[in-house]
Amino acid sequence: MQKNILVIYYTQTGQLEDIVKKIAEPFENKDGYQITYYPIRLKKDFPFPWPSDVFFETFPESYLQIPQEILPPPEDVLNKKFDLILFGYQVWYLTPSIPIISFLKSGYAENILKNTPIVTISGTRNMWMFSQEKLKVYLNNMQAKLIGNIALVDRHDNYTSVLTILRWLTTGKKEKSTWLPAAGISNKEIAESIKYGKIIKKHFDNNNFQHLQTELVSNGAVEIRPFLVRVEKVGNKIFTIWSNLIIKKKEKRPLLIKFFKVYLMTAIWIISPIVLIFHILLAPILRSKRLKEKKYLQGINLK
Repeated sequence: MQKNILVIYYTQTGQLEDIVKKIAEPFENKDGYQITYYPIRLKKDFPFPWPSDVFFETFPESYLQIPQEILPPPEDVLNKKFDLILFGYQVWYLTPSIPIISFLKSGYAENILKNTPIVTISGTRNMWMFSQEKLKVYLNNMQAKLIGNIALVDRHDNYTSVLTILRWLTTGKKEKSTWLPAAGISNKEIAESIKYGKIIKKHFDNNNFQHLQTELVSNGAVEIRPFLVRVEKVGNKIFTIWSNLIIKKKEKRPLLIKFFKVYLMTAIWIISPIVLIFHILLAPILRSKRLKEKKYLQGINLK
């Protein structure tokens, strides 16, 4: 009996498409499986490369999860029951990107996702943990069955990856330069992500997902950096204040966006190192709490 697999994603650079297709590869051209790819399309898409002002202009709507109109999914997505969904997404401002949120709030998502096993797949710079928590809420409310999560990240240090991602987003240049490495997730890691597809296929064929996430984690699918968890927590609190202020003060939006841009750069280059110092100093005291938090964030359950 044929099994139907849906791969959902949105991409601008092509990186996430490469990731989800590599993870789906073990199902390709195999008897008994039919794969449908569904790239989410906005009615009015965002530019790439991003003009700097447009990039920062998306902040409040991104963080507050304000959707835009998407183009309807094709008929072969709307009218078919799927046995497994691979759901690829990226993070904008500590939140699933506007195109992903727009799909989830479109009215199409619930019919597609409800009662279906889903593996979420993110490709990010490095901070995805609480974005995944937000996505868990959407999936839970739609009665989707989250069975696994894979989080691929840029392995360079936090400050190097800031420079490379900004260069990539605003100029379109991903390649290594004299002073900076290539941006994004390495080609080697993307190529090796086929191993996660093989693990998913094994559990799918056995019709038992109970230990899927445990095996994914043991094979490196989810890395948690405790320092970045702390940065995300602080960032979410501050982003909540900034985003609501910008949305409410419409007449002052251009000025507030400029102030936010200055704040964000200050937070990355000045506040973040201070947070790191306190993180290191408190490590012996908070070790148990952090280990418990790490275990939770590597999992698929929702608090």
